[in-house]
Amino acid sequence: MTLFTIPLRHAKAKWPRTLLLIAVLTLGLASMTGLHRVSGMIGESFEKKLISYGANILITPKKESLNISYGGYSLGDVSLDERPLFLGEAITAINRIPLRANIAVIAPKMLTAARISGGARQESSVAVVGVDFEQEIALKSYWEAAAGSLSSPGPDAPGEPVPALAGALAAEKLGLTPGQDLEINGRALRLGGVLRSTGSDDDSVIFVPLGLAQAMADKPGLASFIEVAALCSGCPIEDLVEQLSAALPGAETRALAQVAETRMYAVNFAQNLAFSVSLVILVTACAMLIMSMFSAVAERRREIGLMRAVGFSRARVFAVFVSEAAGMGFLSGAAGYAAGRFLSSYVLNRLQLAENAGLDFDLLNFMAVSLAAALAAALAAILPARSASRVEPAEALIAL
Repeated sequence: MTLFTIPLRHAKAKWPRTLLLIAVLTLGLASMTGLHRVSGMIGESFEKKLISYGANILITPKKESLNISYGGYSLGDVSLDERPLFLGEAITAINRIPLRANIAVIAPKMLTAARISGGARQESSVAVVGVDFEQEIALKSYWEAAAGSLSSPGPDAPGEPVPALAGALAAEKLGLTPGQDLEINGRALRLGGVLRSTGSDDDSVIFVPLGLAQAMADKPGLASFIEVAALCSGCPIEDLVEQLSAALPGAETRALAQVAETRMYAVNFAQNLAFSVSLVILVTACAMLIMSMFSAVAERRREIGLMRAVGFSRARVFAVFVSEAAGMGFLSGAAGYAAGRFLSSYVLNRLQLAENAGLDFDLLNFMAVSLAAALAAALAAILPARSASRVEPAEALIAL
């Protein structure tokens, strides 16, 4: 008899109990593995959906200003120096940072004022925002069309009117309707759609292609500011801001703290909930293992006494029970990992919560889960094994 054959012989003799205990442990570990994967993928998917509700990092030109007042009269803040924000250089620098994969959307803006004609009023002043429509619509999925279409306007063809979108208040003020041909600072414009009211600054402006706004402001290749939507779950938002600041020394980069914290709270809530449930499952499974092992010790007191009588030391008896629990834990971990991957893929695909949730198998994770389950089972068996090692040989001899 060895430390390995004794647990195997007992497992074979008590196979219904062994299978039941392995099944319970497997169910618990499958739940933990599945919940961990589901929470991770849902957190990632959830954050990508939250990206469409606005930026969480703002890049603006670096400027110096001075508040001037004298004799009770204030001139307010006077700009002393403002460095231009070159869009091409900025985009190139952003694309080179190590955490570029954590940036989902880069939405540059050019702000200017213009005179517009062609609406219900003959001519009016309006705020114009130049945007990259594809990036802007990706950034703001809360945009809805009150009239017309919000499909991303394509590049304007030579001789054709430039496509544009109007905010709700701007359209109401100017009497604009979708499909209407307008003229803005002498340039032909065709309104593709009118936004439903958002309660934000978007309501009061006209959105035009970025190149047109740059030409109107006589600032080719420049941007007023750049909005960045970053994924915060993969790294702290501070790390992204630090890398962006280093890559853009001539610009000012800051995180919109409230937006970032709100997103991270929403993402972390699902992951923390899954972790809490997994922890409860693990504790419950270990408690069941402890009770089962205590029951096995009570049933096998005669066997333990005989082992002690034929020369097994307390340490060897202790090792028999710990190795038995560790073996069941390893098998449960292996089966639980496989079952958890299958169940998580089924749930994710069934509920369409994440894309590409296939049955991928990671050998390193498989071994880590199996060994961790074996270790947890061995630790749970310490008290029952300690109780078994204290059985005296005399008890077995008296029973005989």
